[in-house]
Amino acid sequence: MSAVLKTSGASREIVLQTRGLRHGAITRLVSPSDIGELIKPFVFLDLFDISAGSAPNFGWHPHSGIATLTVVQQGAIEYQDTTGAKGTLSAGGVEWMRAGGGVWHTGAALPKAKGFQLWLALPQALENAPSQSHYMSADQVPEELPARVILGAHGHAKSAIASPAPINYLDVQLAAGEQWTYEPPPDHEVAWLAVSEGIIRTPEPVFAGEFVAFEESNDAIVIRADSASRFVLGSAAKHPHDLVLGNYSVHTTRAALAAGEAEIQRIGNQLKELR
Repeated sequence: MSAVLKTSGASREIVLQTRGLRHGAITRLVSPSDIGELIKPFVFLDLFDISAGSAPNFGWHPHSGIATLTVVQQGAIEYQDTTGAKGTLSAGGVEWMRAGGGVWHTGAALPKAKGFQLWLALPQALENAPSQSHYMSADQVPEELPARVILGAHGHAKSAIASPAPINYLDVQLAAGEQWTYEPPPDHEVAWLAVSEGIIRTPEPVFAGEFVAFEESNDAIVIRADSASRFVLGSAAKHPHDLVLGNYSVHTTRAALAAGEAEIQRIGNQLKELR
């Protein structure tokens, strides 16, 4: 991964900036084995820009120990998971999947889609709990302009998704020349953003397709748009546990990972019997 590390100063500054690794229609900006250690509980982030000719085949795949959170900014996706949920999310929609002890899901673009998929490391009390999903259409996502509140709370807006820990996740759009200041809650020392459209400054320029992590502090983040821009921003209290990694899972201990992988195998066997 090509990343630029920067020194920290007295104000909230960028400490890491990257364009990630691109694989066709998907750019991997954060993985649990690299930047995820820096910004946990945020442990994974993909920017996807899928056209009809570049649509990957995701197929059924499992997770445990995490929650996945997909924001569809353009186009539409279809989804199905082993909690029994099935449907379509159009632009502005949100897919929340708390995998907990184990879940399988699948999805596809219809036929185009652009947005972000995020993974969150769950606290110990939830990492092996029953799975849970929550899907919201665009009109169900609360706003505190210029932000849509995907998870957590900002201003007078609060997401209907039950946050597993002190976490905010916002989908923000700024007009050219517009400035916005994000005041994180006092315990949100972790903060980052990723741009899908346009160019912003905070204060260094951040271009479409780039991710930046900020130094750990409680200071505000001031953002100005050089052009019409869209980005997601996350802030949270630091996840206090080590990241114990499986192929599709993130847990806090090897025992918790083993339990999650056993449940994934059990559900996978059920899926095979149904086919």
